[in-house]
Amino acid sequence: MPTRTAGLMPVLLVTVLGASVATGQLAPGFVDPMPALDAAAKAIGTANLRCVTISGTAYAGAVGQQRESARNVDWPRIDALANYTRTMDWERGSMKEEFDRKPGLNPAAWKYGVRWIDGPLQQQPHQIFTVKDNYAWHMDGPAAAPVASTPDLAAIYQLDMWLNPHGFLKAARLPGANPKATWRWELGEMGRDGPEVRPERVTVVSITVNGKFRVDATINKEHLLQRIHTWVADPVLGDMNYEHEFTNASYVDLGNGIRFPTEWHSHQGWDDNYGMQAASAGHNAFGGSLKDIKANHCPGTVEVPESVRRATFRVRVESTRLADGVYLLGGGTHNSMAIEFRDFIAVFEAPLNEDRSLAVIEEVVRLMPGKPIRWLINSHQHFDHAGGLRTYMHIGATIVTHVKNFELYVRDVLNYAPRTLQPDMVSLWPPTELAEGYFYEAIRENFIISDGTRNLNIHYVNPLDHVDGMLIAWLPRERLLFEADLVDTTQPRPAAPTSDQRSFFNAVRKLGLEPLQIVPVHGRPLPWADLR
Repeated sequence: MPTRTAGLMPVLLVTVLGASVATGQLAPGFVDPMPALDAAAKAIGTANLRCVTISGTAYAGAVGQQRESARNVDWPRIDALANYTRTMDWERGSMKEEFDRKPGLNPAAWKYGVRWIDGPLQQQPHQIFTVKDNYAWHMDGPAAAPVASTPDLAAIYQLDMWLNPHGFLKAARLPGANPKATWRWELGEMGRDGPEVRPERVTVVSITVNGKFRVDATINKEHLLQRIHTWVADPVLGDMNYEHEFTNASYVDLGNGIRFPTEWHSHQGWDDNYGMQAASAGHNAFGGSLKDIKANHCPGTVEVPESVRRATFRVRVESTRLADGVYLLGGGTHNSMAIEFRDFIAVFEAPLNEDRSLAVIEEVVRLMPGKPIRWLINSHQHFDHAGGLRTYMHIGATIVTHVKNFELYVRDVLNYAPRTLQPDMVSLWPPTELAEGYFYEAIRENFIISDGTRNLNIHYVNPLDHVDGMLIAWLPRERLLFEADLVDTTQPRPAAPTSDQRSFFNAVRKLGLEPLQIVPVHGRPLPWADLR
């Protein structure tokens, strides 16, 4: 039987891929992609455009920084991107984005959309983000030293250079693109095309970009690209929707047969305002009116700084003993805390991603051998604080979070959905109990983890502007208070407490806590007396 099954596999593969080796004919549902690509390239003059510079005012949505995950709750918009300018040079493989944004509102390393990671704040108004080949970097001000982006983020920035009509059509001609096409009838999107009742037949062409990303473009009857779509890997959401949309009316004539869109609208996350498929409705990540367009405006070759070429991104974990059986696991932008009990361990916070969490877990096991990590306390749902939850689920820990975070986690994050772009431990080795609810403890106000001798008390803090569903953890005997994003010792403290800090201080007072030290996720521990 195994031999017969193996013999059938080539025939099945040929059928699935939509072609017949023997006849060269396309299977039902598939069409030749080249006529659609040729007609679109002719309609917008792709052969006549080597590079382009576009300018205007744009917006930036912070993916994963929502106050809550609910219907009609989009990614928060931090500040407008004033004087936004992007130069895309497809022949040289480079893209440069510059804009002005108010300092102090966001991490300097964050451009827009994905990968907000709490860290050093933006200091200067003018921001520069550049990608060249496999390298990307940013500069916090024109005179600042370049700071290299991580390889996974550089891959997304490089991808962005091709997610526009001319970029897609050029990428479709590159070696390894392997274009395929299908067709369907589509009704226009209400928000993009207005009310429509007559479906239009469109062609959808998919290609491979940069040897990794499967990108598809929807080409309408006017031979214009109206949607360019792919997926990117996200530590929290997995294979995340990533797309740009363009209306017919936004294409303008630049001369020499070249047409280019002026209105940009980007989704990162599904456009699912009503929660039909996902708990998170966040999707609008970038867009704007970019009407100043200069065709073939190529400033010159972009050189990769030597410091960027040499940059490494080793995960470093540095452990500090805070008390007997209590450790701070630092060494990066986000800390975790480990608390030893008689026959188990609890960890506060699983930030960033699986690589970070695996390194922290190894250090915890080294410090406290022979005991399982039984509990993982999640402070809140922001993606840079929840990126390692699946890793702790993989090792068998029960995740303690606030009930306001529960639906997001069980529907969108802690699930069996395949992760094809960056498989993690849970997707490769899914535990049988994942769907049965053994891995969660959703609390409303208070929760105690105890072995009869040591207590770890977990409390809900509200109201907060920053996020809803925030938990803190308190060790009564050691008088240590663990928290995230309420007091960051990496930043200068404000002259007066923020409204969120006042809520935090009030909660501590009402709960009757008397901390000696506050232990933040961001920064070093601080004597509580210094906050008074």
